[in-house]
Amino acid sequence: MGMLSLPGFLSCGKKKDFSLTNEKDAHVSDSDENTERGNWSNKGDYLLSMVGYAVGLGNVWRFPYLTYQNGGGAFLIPYTLMLALAGLPLFFMECSLGQFASQGPVSIWRILPLFQGVGITMVVISTFVTIYYNVIIAYALYYLFASFQKVLPWSECFSWADELCSKARIVSDCNATMHGEIIHANYTFITNNNLTCINGTINYKPGQFPSEQYWNKVALQRSSGLDETGGIVWYLALCLLLSWTIVGAALFKGIKSSGKVVYFTALFPYVILLILLVRGATLEGALDGIEYYIGKQSNITKLMEAEVWKDAATQIFYSLSVAWGGLVALSSYNRFHNNCYSDAILVCVVNCVTSVFAGFAIFSILGHMAFVSDRPVSEVVDSGFDLAFVAYPEALSKLPVSPLWSFLFFFMLLLLGLDSQFATIETLTTTIQDIYPRVMKKLRVPITLGLCTLLFLLGLICVTQAGIYWVNLIDHFCAGWGILIAAVLEIIGIVYIYGGNRFIEDIEMMIGKKSRLFWLWWRMCWFFLTPALLMAILVWSLITFSRPTYGSVLYPNWGTAVGWCMIIFCVIWIPVVAIVKVIKAEGTLIERIVSCCRPAANWGPYLECHRGERYSHIEDPKKKKEHEIPTVSFIVY
Repeated sequence: MGMLSLPGFLSCGKKKDFSLTNEKDAHVSDSDENTERGNWSNKGDYLLSMVGYAVGLGNVWRFPYLTYQNGGGAFLIPYTLMLALAGLPLFFMECSLGQFASQGPVSIWRILPLFQGVGITMVVISTFVTIYYNVIIAYALYYLFASFQKVLPWSECFSWADELCSKARIVSDCNATMHGEIIHANYTFITNNNLTCINGTINYKPGQFPSEQYWNKVALQRSSGLDETGGIVWYLALCLLLSWTIVGAALFKGIKSSGKVVYFTALFPYVILLILLVRGATLEGALDGIEYYIGKQSNITKLMEAEVWKDAATQIFYSLSVAWGGLVALSSYNRFHNNCYSDAILVCVVNCVTSVFAGFAIFSILGHMAFVSDRPVSEVVDSGFDLAFVAYPEALSKLPVSPLWSFLFFFMLLLLGLDSQFATIETLTTTIQDIYPRVMKKLRVPITLGLCTLLFLLGLICVTQAGIYWVNLIDHFCAGWGILIAAVLEIIGIVYIYGGNRFIEDIEMMIGKKSRLFWLWWRMCWFFLTPALLMAILVWSLITFSRPTYGSVLYPNWGTAVGWCMIIFCVIWIPVVAIVKVIKAEGTLIERIVSCCRPAANWGPYLECHRGERYSHIEDPKKKKEHEIPTVSFIVY
């Protein structure tokens, strides 16, 4: 047996290993520009993954409600401005950052080692969020399966209901005219004496829709509070297992498999939204719902209220998924010269148009529900869980062929949640890959499946009878301040310490030289407007902090303490990593801090051929010898 060595060749400055004994990583294909980390198979995979990540449940269950609450169509003015001033600049920055260095949210901080804890904070928060986000997907799966019945189980007050359950409002008492005098009496007396209630004097008994009681009593088996954990709701646990199985199956080959799945999960929700909109627009009362959404006459005076601008900025910030680490992770698999500028604008516009479009589909059917139940639209409109699992299912139950519409709606929620979940898990696996590339190359499938299994087990607390309280608690703390703190430090670190102009030069290495006029807007945002807005949102959130509640249920003190512990655990990495970096540096304290504020020696484009003169000093850490010629080894018998 002998060895034959043939001269190898470089793929854009990186070695290609053709050893027949090496295992092939399913994450990488021979056509990839970066043969170590891999690239998206095509641009469509990337764009749809980004759209799927940005467009989530909040577009359907939060934006329409905020629009209705904050002046109807007038709300689109601050919403658009906040998109331009805060959302798009951060989105473009993160896409450019990931694409330039081809690194995930932790390793990318070679750009500024002192702030590497910001990347760890993003990953930790994403881990917390992915635990409860898949529980919401499990709720959607449960309702999806419950829709396969001739009569929807929440359409009537069945055996699980109590005396408060009612499909229509029950009159308690009112004023009426009797023998020329106005009297106040209960409704039984009024009807027995053939009297008529005077308009505006009717009082109704407290009641609950069947869908509300079904959500609390059947789907959740909700306990009285966080103190009463109760047992695991077995069918929700099975739905949670199924949702994690779907996620694991879609990601077992990394971006090569998830990039294909999103063609369905990202696009089909638009088909369903269109179907729901067309159906809703043909129903009686639909116009009333749409008028509540956009308004016959938009209330421009609402723009004078600070709360409206805060809501617009907050919605944009969370809707675009900036500062979660996912945008950096997904963009890190782009080819170096991909036009990340046009991609960022396209994804942001699609995200915002989707929010507006979803509002019409939601409110048209809620308007019909108000018409049928003889209630004002304001009494049936809600946001969050109450919209998705109470108000909208109740509205769908009143339609002909209601199981079909219910199936479509919850299938849409399932898809919206799944593609956001794909990107979040990809963020975690990308972080592992950047830290342990050799391990990830050999064990990608077991590591991905092991991660999904671990997160499933951690999520079991959220499918107990007190599970909804845990979901709400994690959302209240982790998905709020932690992300804002990370975003503020991210933009300050890159613009003011690394250097905004230096970062612009990095971007121009990818997309080509641009005029000073082109960069004028981005400089204004990155240097002044965006940091100021983020700081304002953060300070506002701290000032207006209130203890978490779920409906009318207050959380115990220990529950609030757990919430604070979670947020501290998320952000503590920022000072801890900074201190460790300074301790490991050499020189005086000032010299150490200054050295940690300089880019690491290996910061720059991942592939040698993209480094140019600006980053020509970077040496490939994988080269055993300088000027070593790679070889292709074949075994000859």
